[in-house]
This record gives sequence, C-alpha cells and structure tokens, in this order.
Amino acid sequence: MGIILWIVFGALVGWIASMLMGTDDNQGMILNVVVGIIGAFLGGWLMSFIGKTGITGFNLYSFLVALVGAIVLIFVVKLFR
Repeated sequence: MGIILWIVFGALVGWIASMLMGTDDNQGMILNVVVGIIGAFLGGWLMSFIGKTGITGFNLYSFLVALVGAIVLIFVVKLFR
C-alpha cells in the first residue's frame, strides 16, 4: 500500500480502536493514525506468529487484523498508565 493509503487505513483503524477501548477523548487525529499504523504492524506480526497471513491490502481481513493489533496496543499502553 502507498503512504497515503497507510495514513487513511491507520486513521480509520486507530479511530475505531480508540472508540472501542474508550480512549477516543484522549487521542487526537495524529495519535489515531500512529496507533492504527503501529496496530497494523503488530496485528500482522501476531497473525504471522500463529501461522496466518498479516496485512494483505485494503480489505476487511486486513482491517480486522489491524484492529486487533491496535486494540492490543491500546490495552498495553493503558496497563502502563
């Protein structure tokens, strides 16, 4: 995916994950993008760790993988706060 699609994908995933985890009021647009992109890498790594494919493009499966990664990232950050 190109850089623009990574930013859009990251913003969407980060926003949904922050709403699900109750941190939407604390995060701005930039942090949502960062959480979404890091969550996509984390979700892809977790899926490859259990033998599945990671992010494959701009599709529903990749969205769910990135969403799981973003939720795990927010959960870990909340543990240390």
